Amino acid sequence: MASPIADSSGGNLPAAVTSFVGRRRELAELRRLLRTTRLLTLTGVGGIGKTRLALETVAGREKSYPGGVWLVDLAPVHDTTAVPSAVTNALGLPDPGARPVVEQLIGHLSGRRALIVLDNCEHLVDACAQLVTTLLTAAPGLRILATGRQTLGVSGELVFAVPALQPEEAVDLVRDRTTAVNASFRITEANREHVVRLCTDLDGLPLAIELAASRLRTLSVEQVVDRLEDRFALLSGSSRAALPRQRTLRAAIGWSYELCAPAERLLWSRLSIFAGDFAADAADGVCAGHGLSPNDVVEILQRLVSQSLVLTVEREGRRRYRLLETIRQYGRERLAESGEEGSLLRRHRHFFLDLAERMAAEWYGPGQAEALARLRAEHTDLLAALERGWPAQVTSESGSPEAGAARPAGPEPGEARTYLALVGALRFHWCCNGFLGEGRRQFERLLAAVPDPVPARAVALWSASWVAVMQGDLKVADRWLDEADELGERLNDPLIHAYVQGIRGSSRLYGGSPVEAAHLLDSALAALSALGKEPARLMFHFQLALAQLYLGDPRAAQTGRSAVAAAEACGEQLSRAYALWTLCYMAWLHGDPQESNRLAHESLHIHRGFTDFAGVAVTLEMLAWSTAALGRHRQAARLLGALRPLTRELHGTSGGAFAEPHEHCEQAIIAAIGQDSYDSAFTEGCSYDTPQRALALALDKEPDLGQATGAHAVGPLSTREQEIAALVAKGLSNRQIASTVGRSTRTVDAHVLNILAKMGFGSRSQIATWWTARHTSSR
Repeated sequence: MASPIADSSGGNLPAAVTSFVGRRRELAELRRLLRTTRLLTLTGVGGIGKTRLALETVAGREKSYPGGVWLVDLAPVHDTTAVPSAVTNALGLPDPGARPVVEQLIGHLSGRRALIVLDNCEHLVDACAQLVTTLLTAAPGLRILATGRQTLGVSGELVFAVPALQPEEAVDLVRDRTTAVNASFRITEANREHVVRLCTDLDGLPLAIELAASRLRTLSVEQVVDRLEDRFALLSGSSRAALPRQRTLRAAIGWSYELCAPAERLLWSRLSIFAGDFAADAADGVCAGHGLSPNDVVEILQRLVSQSLVLTVEREGRRRYRLLETIRQYGRERLAESGEEGSLLRRHRHFFLDLAERMAAEWYGPGQAEALARLRAEHTDLLAALERGWPAQVTSESGSPEAGAARPAGPEPGEARTYLALVGALRFHWCCNGFLGEGRRQFERLLAAVPDPVPARAVALWSASWVAVMQGDLKVADRWLDEADELGERLNDPLIHAYVQGIRGSSRLYGGSPVEAAHLLDSALAALSALGKEPARLMFHFQLALAQLYLGDPRAAQTGRSAVAAAEACGEQLSRAYALWTLCYMAWLHGDPQESNRLAHESLHIHRGFTDFAGVAVTLEMLAWSTAALGRHRQAARLLGALRPLTRELHGTSGGAFAEPHEHCEQAIIAAIGQDSYDSAFTEGCSYDTPQRALALALDKEPDLGQATGAHAVGPLSTREQEIAALVAKGLSNRQIASTVGRSTRTVDAHVLNILAKMGFGSRSQIATWWTARHTSSR
């Protein structure tokens, strides 16, 4: 199923995979504090439950924050300058790179009532403090809930020190987590004393308790208590009171590590190489070998999940896995000790290179939306693969450069070319997933660092040129194209020349030189055909039709129809959407608003599966014109209103060839319904302020502004799925739902994933919000 376009309204809170136990007093207090303060920071040691408490505090609060409730996980971020980009990515905003990211965030948040959870701030305190101060000053409707092991030190910050679990809450957590792995477990008069002692020994730390509870599948409570106390005695010289909570947690993690089978320990340490969450095939591709067979990895991964060492998450409707940061750091220490870290970094990089190259090679086919969704899910690790292993200035603990510190050696020449190959293979991720700014930064960095005259550099050069053209930086694009063309000649590679010709044609088209553009694009198409690269022609085919249109060439319509037919023959979607838009523009210019309207709708239907702000914006513009011409003036005004937030996110307005017809459209609407009615409809349209909402408006889906697209639909869901959705809305975990409906947890897992996929949702909280709103409104 195609992943829906990212919704920048509802939020991105992950689905809870286990029930939340205890903390009633803390929850009540935190929710009260959030109503009275704009910056609330949860502090505490690792494993105390800051993240889970923060997420439970904001769960179900979407109606109070129409601008969205957002989780920004900063654990994988290590560059202080990347903090604003992490927030932008979490909010699903495009990254055109046309202005500083902080400015884009201010522009997006300044008129919205939103809540952001900044999680794991401790290693980026100064950068977080600076960003928080800037955003809270510029966006009066914004509230921020931060978590970390220390405060941000920002004026107006309210600090909440997360306490350990109360004794009875800790016992309840043992009961809940143990019955999940051992259904026959009961707390009885005979074992209660040992359970209480276990919770006391573990200082009421939720993570430590969960790790211990996972061992009650095979050990008795008495055995777990005795073994832990033996370990504590070794650490503290028999004085239990000498153990602070940090060492208690580390002792519990170390004990869990030692209880793992050798293969489990090996996989745990290797999984720590992932910077973010990961898919099962990535775990297999990176971690298998040298003691772990491919068949073993998935089985062992599930064993680590059952031991609470690996968590499952849902992203893009698919199951993925992640390690809590504390668990990951422990595993990374063991990996470094093993001597495997360097080889694992290379395997990690090569896995993602293979993934990116495979998706680039198969791009012009029916799997585009799925490929882009996978690359979005892997974004954190893609950046890690591009950046880890390069020389970096050694810094002191304070973050300042250390005098005389040695710079680590960079990668070997052959490995350095892998970085170039990866950044070039990710061209569709940069250009079609909304990461132009990040792509530009990576290309500039790597092209400067790896000057080798190799094929990977030529591909990176023309790919970087495509990014620059899309950013409107035609001068830089031409400079890179010149170098790529020269290198292509040195390498005797005519395919490089064909791509250079095509992208140079795009540059001339956007630069207002359609005669030269048409010649270059025509030459590129002919060269690709001669080289047997027919599918790759789709990249330039619709652009030739557009150049011909600007020139008044009578062949333009046939070229456009040919581009649509070629895309349909391949099952390709995104180029087809743009070719349909080109035909839509032609129909408008030729005085056929009915046909223009039809083609715009067809193009927008395709865009629902992508994250292309620009494509939605230009097609929405055309749709507004034809809608007005067909007499639907209020709807046309709403469409123009919906266009405003999209162009603002892209840091642009209707201009160039569109400026005059845009103004004529406005004037025609005002003449038909009056200024007041126009203003009212336009303002209403502005509230459809995300691509998903704008698409719903354009396609007459009558969206609920508080929900994601599909909020009123039940049709796709089976009777059983509707039952599951209702129980999700009640806050039940998958395990609790399984018990309620008499099915296995795995079956319920599958039902929940099906609901997410069918409804185009990204989290369980969206299912709950949608179901609750639907049944509330139907009463």
